[in-house]
Amino acid sequence: MLGVGFGVAVTIGNTIGAGIFRTPGEVAAHLPSPSLFMAAWAVGGLYALLGAIQIAELGTMLPRSGGQYVFSRYALGEYPGFIVGWSDWLSTCGTTAAVSLVVGEFAGVLFPPIRDRQLAVAAATAIVFAVAQWRGIREGSAVQTATSALKALAFAALVAAAFAHNSVSGAREAAAAAPTGIALVSAFVLSLQAVIYTYDGWTGVIYFSEEVTRPDTDIPRSLIGSVLAIVATYLLVNLAFMHVLPLTAMAGETFAASAVARTIFGELGDPILSVITIVSLLSAVNSNHLMASRVLFALGRDGLLSARAATINDGGTPTFALVVSTVVAILFIVFGQTFGTVITVLSFFFVANYTLSFVSVFVLRWREPERARPYRALGYPWTTALALLGSIAFLAGAIASDTRNSAYALLLLAVSYPAYRLVKRVERT
Repeated sequence: MLGVGFGVAVTIGNTIGAGIFRTPGEVAAHLPSPSLFMAAWAVGGLYALLGAIQIAELGTMLPRSGGQYVFSRYALGEYPGFIVGWSDWLSTCGTTAAVSLVVGEFAGVLFPPIRDRQLAVAAATAIVFAVAQWRGIREGSAVQTATSALKALAFAALVAAAFAHNSVSGAREAAAAAPTGIALVSAFVLSLQAVIYTYDGWTGVIYFSEEVTRPDTDIPRSLIGSVLAIVATYLLVNLAFMHVLPLTAMAGETFAASAVARTIFGELGDPILSVITIVSLLSAVNSNHLMASRVLFALGRDGLLSARAATINDGGTPTFALVVSTVVAILFIVFGQTFGTVITVLSFFFVANYTLSFVSVFVLRWREPERARPYRALGYPWTTALALLGSIAFLAGAIASDTRNSAYALLLLAVSYPAYRLVKRVERT
């Protein structure tokens, strides 16, 4: 059985990945003011914290492995649950692919002979961690804890080096003119798309709710404690980056952390950052495999996919679900679009699922007021309403500001209905 240590490891391992190295450059391009830049990260962190408080109630009330699918199916019905399971599984497989691609990219920086084989390296990364989990959850948990610890050390070293570096005069130069009016709203929404994707992953422990030793206490502690640690890490990393470089230098950088590392370490900057990046991303690949397979397991157990998806081996690994999830992640790697497109499409999925989870809190409070709730959301109904309104506003702003990628996300969601009908027909047969 799993404890708080695993809950924190899988949450931090899943959340802190390529986004914090890439996203600052994108946010700086939209919001060149230091105060606005940090405000976007603070707002994203507040949203994650409010969400964690709500999910903690649902997780202790319904301690079943499978992620947010479990809540939506129980509270809203079979088809809404299927939508959440479908989109959560796809987005988690997509995240595995996105992270593996970054591993391949930076492995090519370290070892030039494989620079033209980034897709092969990415696919091999996904396969290696799937094999590592094959024997059982004990082995998967050990890999997760070890890789997350390495990640924490790597980030601590980078932040310490950044603050030890003498801030150049350019880091204190005046910021570029920030947008105003409607342009500012649009810029903030676009920034939040990237920031929320970077924060996403804080729900990690609920994918393993029935595998946790003491769900009544371990789930809230893992969720809320991890979110607070992640918010502190992201704010500290961004302050460290701004200590080294002005926002004008970070703006538009595909990998802002590379520019920071080059400033600190000179010619060794790219190799050093490549090592830090690869080390920090390995835990994300492992955790996404763990979570994606649990979503398929839950769908299979509830009759919304083939019953084979619910088969587990003696070590507790849903082997068929793990194989299918790995294959889909590799397809994302081979046929996927640019990293930025993946981020914006997947962030739409993440927030749509959060929206249904927050609605589920209201529905279950109204429908089952007497049901045991080992943890109750602090500040209900106000914090729940604020998290829900924030999700709705984000989705509306995303559709208005980024119609093309939102259309891709809605198209993938639309495919869920014929898939659902097909599954039900097969089940009846």
